[in-house]
Amino acid sequence: MTFDSAAWHDYFLMVGGGAAALTGLVFVAMSLHLDQIALNIAHRHRARTVLTGLTAVFIRCALVLMAGQSAQAVALELILVLVGVEIILYLSIRQAMRASETPDSALLWRTIGSFACLVTEQLGAIVLFSGDARGLYAVGIGMMASFVFMVSGAWLLIVGVRREEAAQATG
Repeated sequence: MTFDSAAWHDYFLMVGGGAAALTGLVFVAMSLHLDQIALNIAHRHRARTVLTGLTAVFIRCALVLMAGQSAQAVALELILVLVGVEIILYLSIRQAMRASETPDSALLWRTIGSFACLVTEQLGAIVLFSGDARGLYAVGIGMMASFVFMVSGAWLLIVGVRREEAAQATG
């Protein structure tokens, strides 16, 4: 199957637009609770990875939509952005696990799940680089699966902050 960027236009436009909108909403929600997020390592990890993940989805979609690129160029761009996200995710979870007196295994497993989504995308990008546009299906599946981790991570962040606020109010 050959690479036809026009065939993927609507998909990447929709996903990129959704990621941009969610990034803005999450950023505002985090800004309203900045003190609580800054003071809690798990909250900082979630905030960092959710914002990085959503922003990176937008960037990947924008790169795919850039006109006049070969499949190899798109694949290489995707791989480079994904490696950057993986580095940020790794450093963030490493910091969160080291700083915590009792490491949160759920935080670690959610991060591993996010990594799996990114690796799925990378494998798809490698298939695309080899000239088979079906690799974009793996990119799309990995990207959509990562939304589960990003949106639920944002929700867990907001709920965690609210619990802390309630505990402070009653304590």
